[in-house]
Amino acid sequence: MGVYTDTNEYPSPISPSRLFKALVVDAHDLIPKLLPHAVKSIEIIQGNGGPGSIKQFNFVEGSQVKSVKNRIDEIDEDTFTYNYSLIEGQALKDKFASIAHEIKFEAAPDGGSVSKVTNKYYLKGDVQINEEDTLRLITIE
Repeated sequence: MGVYTDTNEYPSPISPSRLFKALVVDAHDLIPKLLPHAVKSIEIIQGNGGPGSIKQFNFVEGSQVKSVKNRIDEIDEDTFTYNYSLIEGQALKDKFASIAHEIKFEAAPDGGSVSKVTNKYYLKGDVQINEEDTLRLITIE
């Protein structure tokens, strides 16, 4: 099994603490309200929202993907770190065993933040992928 990794940084005028709270802590309530055209609901189907918990993202009718399940691997409100793995759903297709996302929200000099994101795509068998395969995933996650 191979691993394909990519890393990106996303600047924001919002502080790390507020961004972490909105996109991680309150995501199950906030994201469906902010993206009603894409996300129908987010449910915690196992656990209490901490490490080991499973969240199911349900997408609106007509989406390429009906739902995905993410396992929370780490959530640290002191360091604004959030790691989770996509473990089930059509987004994995027949190419990926899982996809791990590591996110760290850091303070920027201007008072905003920089989100540092590392994605690790764990491939099934000897499957080969290209950047286009991962770009398609970004549009449906």
